[in-house]
Amino acid sequence: MSVEEILRQVRRIEIKSKWLANHVFAGGYRSAFKGTGLRFKEVREYVPGDDVRFIDWNVTARMGHYFTKLFEEEICADLSYSSILNNDRIGLILFSDKTDKYLPPGKNPDHTEYIIKTIFSANSSSSKTDLVKPIDFLNNITRHKSIVFILSDFAFDGYENALSVLSRKHDVIGLRVYDKVDQELPDAGWLHVKDIETGSTMLLNTRDKSIRRQYTEQFQKFSAYAAAAFKKAGAELLLLETGKNYITELQKLFLQRVR
Repeated sequence: MSVEEILRQVRRIEIKSKWLANHVFAGGYRSAFKGTGLRFKEVREYVPGDDVRFIDWNVTARMGHYFTKLFEEEICADLSYSSILNNDRIGLILFSDKTDKYLPPGKNPDHTEYIIKTIFSANSSSSKTDLVKPIDFLNNITRHKSIVFILSDFAFDGYENALSVLSRKHDVIGLRVYDKVDQELPDAGWLHVKDIETGSTMLLNTRDKSIRRQYTEQFQKFSAYAAAAFKKAGAELLLLETGKNYITELQKLFLQRVR
């Protein structure tokens, strides 16, 4: 994505997020926390190595070959502007299997805009995931209690103990983003797929019921692990499905916390 395109995207999200923060989230956020969503906007032709979860099956059926969705990260922007209105400072940690980028907390509009630009232009040198590393990093640099939003697909494990340690010091909320295709692999014949974490590629016969069953079981395994890990830590976990209105889910979260 070019610098010009990044700036256009940032400006569009900035306008939308400011409106949401002022008219939709403001009261709920202030009440819930007393002292981004994923929306696809367009499609392009699928190429080997793309995430099969984001294939647009409706467009694929009409066109006769595969198309994949392009997404916009908006959840972080919405939460950022809500926190600014609440006079809170907000920072950012981007991670893979290490801490890729850290922006110390700030609370002016320019800082929030810089956070959004950083998210859009992020490019990690690693495709692997390890939540323990950024959790340890955060625990080492923060002295005061904070509200910590962890935005991820949580398609991994091994972070249960680290999450419990983090929750003893901070108010932790997990935002788990997933797609329908994460839950159930469509019967779409042979697909050329790539494991994002290992880089390995293979041909996958999605018509094989046993393969689709294993795929679903893996999603359920990570779902159960995440639910148990957050429950043990006394932290909240919010499920956000792509294509659905994440704004409503965030509103529900805010309302639940003030009851």
